[in-house]
Amino acid sequence: TLAVEIAEDVIPPFEKEEDDELYIIYNEFRNVAVQRPMIVRILPPPSLNQNAESAPDRGLDYIYEPSADALLEKFLPMYVHNMIYRALVETSAGENGARMAAMDNATKNCDDLINNLTLKYNKVRQAAITAELMDIVGGTEALAKG
Repeated sequence: TLAVEIAEDVIPPFEKEEDDELYIIYNEFRNVAVQRPMIVRILPPPSLNQNAESAPDRGLDYIYEPSADALLEKFLPMYVHNMIYRALVETSAGENGARMAAMDNATKNCDDLINNLTLKYNKVRQAAITAELMDIVGGTEALAKG
């Protein structure tokens, strides 16, 4: 998928320490009418130690099997892939929502235009019929007098 291709392009420079951080900018989908621009840092991933101070088991040192580095090596590409995929999906949903709203407005405008043109057509047609009737009545009166 596109998200995997993008992830494969952006992870190696971070692993080689060529890049310090990786951000993604996208439109967060709230609803059809609201999409909010977002800037999210993907790499380095949020620290697991951010909430360590408030954790009930703080100060405990866990032993990971496999090592934390091995876990990070395995799950980092998945994490980046999922974050990019989420951004692509939310942006696509927002775009489709905006298109749907625009098409709904266009449909309503076309309906209004059709109603206005139908009304004008009927008025012109009615005026033409009235003019013909007036000519017929005028001709009949002229023949009756003459």
